[in-house]
Amino acid sequence: MKLHLARNTKLLIAEDQVLAKSHMHYALEQLGFKNMNYVDRPSHALSALQEHDYDAIICSYNLRSEQGGYFLLEQLNETQSLPLTSAFIFTSADTSADVVHAIVELQPDEFIAKPFSVNELDRRLSRVLSRKKALKNIYSFMDKNDYEKALSEVELFLLQPEQAEHFPLAMKIKGDLLIFTERYQEAITFFESIINIQDFSWAKMGIAKCLLALNELDDAEREIIQLALRPDSALHAYDLLAKLQIKQSAYEDALECTSLACNISPQNVPRHQIAINLARITHDYEGQFNSAKKVVRYAKNSIHDKPDIYLTAARAGVDFAMTSEPEHVNSIVKQTNEYLRQLKKAHPKAALNDELTVIDARLHYLKDDTVKAQMLLSDFHTDHAQHHSTEALLDRAKALHEVGMKKESLAILDAISSRQDEENDELNLMATYLKQEKEEKEAITLSPKILNNTAVAQYKRGNLEQSYTTFAQAFRVMPKNPSIALNYLQAIIRARKANAPMHPDTLSAIKKCRETLESAALSEDQYSRYENVKSILKSG
Repeated sequence: MKLHLARNTKLLIAEDQVLAKSHMHYALEQLGFKNMNYVDRPSHALSALQEHDYDAIICSYNLRSEQGGYFLLEQLNETQSLPLTSAFIFTSADTSADVVHAIVELQPDEFIAKPFSVNELDRRLSRVLSRKKALKNIYSFMDKNDYEKALSEVELFLLQPEQAEHFPLAMKIKGDLLIFTERYQEAITFFESIINIQDFSWAKMGIAKCLLALNELDDAEREIIQLALRPDSALHAYDLLAKLQIKQSAYEDALECTSLACNISPQNVPRHQIAINLARITHDYEGQFNSAKKVVRYAKNSIHDKPDIYLTAARAGVDFAMTSEPEHVNSIVKQTNEYLRQLKKAHPKAALNDELTVIDARLHYLKDDTVKAQMLLSDFHTDHAQHHSTEALLDRAKALHEVGMKKESLAILDAISSRQDEENDELNLMATYLKQEKEEKEAITLSPKILNNTAVAQYKRGNLEQSYTTFAQAFRVMPKNPSIALNYLQAIIRARKANAPMHPDTLSAIKKCRETLESAALSEDQYSRYENVKSILKSG
C-alpha cells in the first residue's frame, strides 16, 4: 500500500464482532490508514454516510442485525446514495454459493473472505483504491447521469498507456455507457471487438442485452443460452432469458428460468416478486404462494419490508386454498392467517382495514359462509377505486366474483385496467395478468372452488356437454390441478364416445392435461384411472 494513498483515504468500517473489528483495526493501522470510523449496524452506517463522505466502506456481510451487510448495500443501491467514486468492500466468513451469488448480484467493488492476512488486505485495498482514483473523472460524470461526458472521459482514458492495468474495467464501463445511451448497434460492434481479443463474459452479456433491446430475439436467445452454460454468467443469463420469453408471451418458460435464478441467489426479493407475477399468469397457485412466502422471509427488516409483502402472501394463500383439494385447505388457511398475524406485528400502525376485510371475506367464502362474505364486501363503490392500490382492487374483484357478484367484479377490473398506462411495469406482467383475469371472469361465472364440483355433478347426471364445458373452464383456471386434469380427460373421452360437440383445441387440451398428470404425484386411485385413460387414448 502506498503510504500517501492510505493516509489520504477516509474509511468507514461496519463490523459487529469484537475480534474481527480488532483484527481489521490492527491490519489497517499496519498499512498506514489513520482516518477510520467504525459502526456495528447498517442503520448507523447509513447515518454516518449521510453526515460524511468516505472513500471506501468495508462492511461485514455477516452483521447480525437488520439483515446484515446485504441490507446496507441494497439500500445504498436503491437510493443511489453511494457515489461511484466511493468503494464498497464486503468481508465474510461465509463463502457458501448462496452468499457469493448474493454478493455478486449487488456488485460491490471487492469481496474479501475472512480470515484474511495483512498482505491480502493490502493487495485488495490497493487495487480497489487505485482503481477508484484512476477512474474518478469517469465515475463523477456517471454519478451525475452525464453519460455523454462519461463516454468522452473513457475514450481519453483508453488513450493513456500508463493506465493499461485499468483498461479492462474501462472498456466494460464504455460498453455499459453505450447501452445506457441506447447505442445498441455501436455497442454490439464494440463488444465483438473485445471478444476477438479476449472472451469476456461481460462482453457476451452486453451483446445479448443489445440484441434483446433491438428485438432480435432469435440471435439474443442463442447468445443467452451460451451464457447460461457458463458458471460466471448463468444467473444473469437466466434473468435475460426470462425477459426474452416474456416478450414472446412464453410465461411458463419465463417462470422456469426465473425460478432457477431464484434458487441460485435466493436473497433477491425483486426477482421473487417477478416469480409471483409469472406464477399468477400461469395459474401456478402453489408456486405463487411459495414465492410470496420467500419474499416475506428475505425482505424482513430490509427496504422491502412493507405491509404489501404480507398482504401478497396472505392473498396468494387464499388463491392457493381456493384452488386446492379440500383436504389441503385448512393447512393453507392456517399459513395464510400466520402472515396476517405477522403483518399486524411488523406494521401495527398500518391503515389496512379495507384490504383485511376483503381477505376476511374470502376466508369466510372458503368456509362456505357466502352470506357473511357478501356482507363484508357490500360497502364499496367503484368511485372509491382511486384511493386503493391495484393489488387491493384486484383482490376485491376476485372476492366479488367468488361470491357471485360478477357485474361488480368486472366493474372494478375495468376501473383498474386503465391504470396500467400510467404505472411503471417494465415487463408488462401486471397488464397481462389483469387482461387475463378480466377475460376469465367474463367467460366463467363460477368460482374456482365451485367449478370442479359442479362439473363432477353434471358428469354423474349424464349431462356430457355441460360437464365437458365446465371441466374445460375448471382446467383453464386450474391447469396444475391433477384431479381436474384427470376429470377433464375422462370427460373428453366420454364426450368423444357420445359424439358430443368438441372444442377446436381438444387435442391441445389433452396434451396439457397429460403434462399436468405426468408431473404430479398421483394417488393410487388417480394413477389407476390415468393408466386406464392412457390406454383408451392410445387405442382411440
